[in-house]
Amino acid sequence: MLIGCQSVTPADGGALPYLRDLLAGAGFQAHLVCFSEPGTPDVLNLYARFGSHAPNLAFAGHADVVPPGNVARWRFDPFSATVADGQVWGRGASDMKGGLAAAVAAALSFVRKGAFQGSVSFLVTGDEEGPAVNGTAKLLDWALKRGERFDCCIVGEPTSERSLGDTIKNGRRGSLTGRLALHGRQGHVAYPHLAENPIRALAPVLSALFAPPLDAGGADFDPSNLEVVTVDVGNPVANVVPAEARLVFNVRFNDAWTPESLRAEVERRVAAAAGRARYDLAFDPTSAVAFLTKPGPFTDLVAAAVEDVTGRRPNLSTSGGTSDARFIKKACPVVELGLLNATIHAVDERAALEDIEGLARIYERTLDRYFLETPF
Repeated sequence: MLIGCQSVTPADGGALPYLRDLLAGAGFQAHLVCFSEPGTPDVLNLYARFGSHAPNLAFAGHADVVPPGNVARWRFDPFSATVADGQVWGRGASDMKGGLAAAVAAALSFVRKGAFQGSVSFLVTGDEEGPAVNGTAKLLDWALKRGERFDCCIVGEPTSERSLGDTIKNGRRGSLTGRLALHGRQGHVAYPHLAENPIRALAPVLSALFAPPLDAGGADFDPSNLEVVTVDVGNPVANVVPAEARLVFNVRFNDAWTPESLRAEVERRVAAAAGRARYDLAFDPTSAVAFLTKPGPFTDLVAAAVEDVTGRRPNLSTSGGTSDARFIKKACPVVELGLLNATIHAVDERAALEDIEGLARIYERTLDRYFLETPF
């Protein structure tokens, strides 16, 4: 049902009302909340809670998906949720409607067992794949202002690499995008004294951005990494010196940096390498800051639940991209655990039915350990 909802960001496609009705029918207090901001699309979000006492363990995630691309290249319609070869095919099967389905199934099974001391809740957005302005950050603030409190959270992003549950994300690197324009003076290539070629400054600037490395990483994080993702001079001919060279770069940075200190380091490198060349350097706003949920009782509990179901102890990792865990970490300890990520954002995205069912068992085992077995 969820994959059949065409919830390409920021459209909802009926996904969140479906989840609201499903959870409300099982006794959850469920609320659909729409947030707006000028210059960004309105986004529907869902908050649901079963119980009124602490501790409150939350599942978080997103029902929105990236566009399917060229539908003709898919084996099956990307919104048909076709089951074939033991897998469900469709956009969002892994990222992350399959994870949402597993979390809901686990929660419904758990609350049917009877009374327990505490609460189970859901924070679900429709804006994780988009600007992430009117989604989890605002939903979390809305819930906290209502007096909701969260003790721990599991985000169902697809973290598994080779087999279900082999990786738990207990942190993420930050992300910072920069845009550099090197200015010159357009002219004829045969008269270089009448022109100023900005490309001459490009090579030393690129070298300075790449080396020396930003850091060597540490016990919990890989080294920070800068990648130039595009270089453009906008020049279609061979006999004209261009007036400008532009490049865009992105840095995935660890906890050795803040966005402010990283911007200062990049600015220093560019200024030293550009010499007398004229340039403009700007950075996109970012809400993606490196964070870490330190290994401890909560990560141990989730890892033990994975081992109970799969027989394998998962690795803790901070690799990969950003997620909405970056917002939730201000409210409570948060980890990410979900399906395999091999086909996310790809043509023919799919998830094994066995893995979705296994993930639901892992989530339910986590609930059992958290509320019924392990003092936390």
